[in-house]
Amino acid sequence: MHFKHPEILYFLFLLIVPILVHLFQLRRFKTSYFTNVRFLKELAVQTRKSSKIKKRLLLATRLLLLTCAILAFAQPFFEAKDRKNASNEMYIVLDNSFSMQAKGKKGELLKRAVQELLENTPENTQFSLLTNTENFWNTDIKSSKSSLQNLKYSAAPFELSTIMAKIKAHKSAHKKDIVIITDAIGLAEKDVKNIDSEEKPYFIISEAEQKNNISIDSVFIHQTLENFYEIGINLSAYGDDFKPVSTALYNQNKLIAKTIVNFDAKKKKKITFTIPKEAFHGYVTIEDNGLAYDNKLFFSIAKAKKTNAISIGETEKSNFLSRIYTSSEFNYNNYSISSLDYNSIEKQNTIILNELIEVPQALQTTLKAFVSKGGNLVMIPSEKSSVSNLNSFLNNFGKIQFNNLKTESRLITKINFDHPLFSGVFENKITNFQYPKTNSYFAVSSPYPTVLSYEDQSAFVTMIPNSVGGISVFSAPINTTNSNFQQSPLIVPLFYKMAQNNQKTGVNALAIGTNQPYFVDVLLSKDAILEIKGNDNSFIPIQQILNNKVKLTFNDFPETAGNYGVFDKKESVENLSFNYKRSESDLSQVNTNVVSDFKTADTISTIFNTLQTERIDSKIWKWFVIFALLFLALEMAIIKFVK
Repeated sequence: MHFKHPEILYFLFLLIVPILVHLFQLRRFKTSYFTNVRFLKELAVQTRKSSKIKKRLLLATRLLLLTCAILAFAQPFFEAKDRKNASNEMYIVLDNSFSMQAKGKKGELLKRAVQELLENTPENTQFSLLTNTENFWNTDIKSSKSSLQNLKYSAAPFELSTIMAKIKAHKSAHKKDIVIITDAIGLAEKDVKNIDSEEKPYFIISEAEQKNNISIDSVFIHQTLENFYEIGINLSAYGDDFKPVSTALYNQNKLIAKTIVNFDAKKKKKITFTIPKEAFHGYVTIEDNGLAYDNKLFFSIAKAKKTNAISIGETEKSNFLSRIYTSSEFNYNNYSISSLDYNSIEKQNTIILNELIEVPQALQTTLKAFVSKGGNLVMIPSEKSSVSNLNSFLNNFGKIQFNNLKTESRLITKINFDHPLFSGVFENKITNFQYPKTNSYFAVSSPYPTVLSYEDQSAFVTMIPNSVGGISVFSAPINTTNSNFQQSPLIVPLFYKMAQNNQKTGVNALAIGTNQPYFVDVLLSKDAILEIKGNDNSFIPIQQILNNKVKLTFNDFPETAGNYGVFDKKESVENLSFNYKRSESDLSQVNTNVVSDFKTADTISTIFNTLQTERIDSKIWKWFVIFALLFLALEMAIIKFVK
C-alpha cells in the first residue's frame, strides 16, 4: 500500500491523547464509608465493572476513529499494474473504406463502430482520431461527435502503414496507445511488420455476417456496328448461392435497357446491351444485398470522331495500312521522309514509322514532343536500319535496346491476351492458330511485357509503358518479303488498337485516385481554365496547355463517383465519368492471422475498461472515511446505550 501524502502519518502520534485521557480517568480515589449506604456495596462493585468496560470500548473506538481519519487524509492507494503507462496518449484509427459498408450483427460495420465510440468513450478522455482521409488531433468525444456522425465512406483504401507513419511522425513526450478498428479486408503482413514493438496497437476486427457481394467491374465496347454499339459489362460475384440480379442501363438518368443475370458455378459474367452509335453519358446499375459502392458504374462515350493517323515510309510498304485505317473511322495518309510536313505532326493522333532506314535527329525531337502530348507512336524497323540509330531514338521513350539483326526464320506463336492493348478484342484465349513468321529480326532487350512473342518467348511486338502516349515497337520488318504477318488475322486488331490507344473512341470510365493524365481536345487561350462540374460539386484540376490539347491531372478528385462535364467557362467541352476502384468488393479477403501477435478486443468499451483497470490506482481512502464515520457512530451508541 502507498500513500499520496505520507507526511500526514506523523499525526498518528495524536493517538496518545485519548490514551492519556483514559489513564487520567482511571486514577485512584480515597474511599469513605458511611453506615447508611452499606447495603449498596454489592451494587457499587457491579457498576464499577461495567464502567471499566464502557471506558475501554470508548478508548478503542476513539483510537480507531482517529487512526482512520489520519489514514484517510494520507490518501492510501494500491499501485496499478501498468501505472507507468497511465500518461499514454490515445490514438484511434477508424477504417472508413467501402468494405465497412458490409452488415454485421448490429448493422453496417462503420456505423456500428461510430456508435460504440460515441457511447463508450469517456468524456474526459483526450484522443486523436485518424480515418482513411481525415485526421482529428488531440480532441475528445464531445468535440468530435459531429465529425463522427457525419463520417462518410472513403474511396481511399485502408492503408495501415500510411496511417501508422502519420502517428509515428506526430511527436509526443509520452508513449502511445493505438486502437485500430477495421474489418481487415486486404490487410497484409507487410502492413503490420513495421509497427513499433513498444507501442503494439489493440485491434478491433469488425466481421461481416453477409459476405455475398456482386460488383460491376468494367464496361467496354464489345463490338462496333454500322449504327450501333454493343456494350459489354463485366460482373463479378463473391460468395455462394446468389439469387438472380437485376441489371439496368441508363443514359442521362433515362432507363434504356434492363435484364436479369443468373450466377451459376461461374463467378464471372459478361452481359451485353446494344445502344445507338451516338454520344452516351450515363451508368449501369445492379441491385444486390451486398456492398453498395460497386453497384453502379458511370461511363461516357464521346461522339464518334475520325482518328488522324499518318505513316512515314515507302508507299509500297504502307499500302496494307490504308486497308486497316479506312476513311469511315480514320483520316489516314502516308508520307515519305522527304515529303513529310513537320508542322502537321502535332495534329495527328497516331504516327507509324514504317521501315525507315534512319530516323533523323529533327524527327526524333519532334516525335518525342508528340508522344509527351498524348500521341501514339508505332515503330517498325527496316532490315537496313542502324542499331545505333534505333537505340538512340528509343532511348527517348524507355529502356529498350536493339541488338544485331538475325537472319533466321521464326514463328510468332504467343499472344499476350492480358495486355491492355488487347482489352475487349478476344472473346476466348486462342492457343492454336495459323502462326505468322518472319525471316529476319532484331534481337531485343526489353524489361516490358510483350504483346506478341516468338516461339522462344523473345519479343515480336512490345509496348513501352507511358502514362501519356503509346509507344509500340516491332522487332522485325513486316513487309511481304520478310514476313507473312500482313496476311495474318492478327494484324487488323493489333494496328487498329495501336492507333486508337488513349483516343476517345471507346468507353470513358476513369478510376478515382489513379492520377492517370487525361487529354482534352480543345484550343484554349493563355489565361483560360477548364473546370470539371458534376450535379452536386465541381473542381478545377491541374492542367497544362499543349497546343490544341489540354492535359488534365485529377489527383484524388473528385471525391464522389458520377458523371461530370469539362467546361470552358459556361461552354461544355467534353463528358467525363469517374468511378471508385473495385478493390474491396471481395469480403472474404479477411486475414486475421496477421494480427495474431497483437492484442485484440471485441468492443472499444472493453479496451477502455482494461486500460482503466490496469493503469488507474486503487484508491482506498474513501473506505477509511467510511470506517471513521462508523466508529464515530459506534462511539455515540456506546455513550448513549452502554451503562
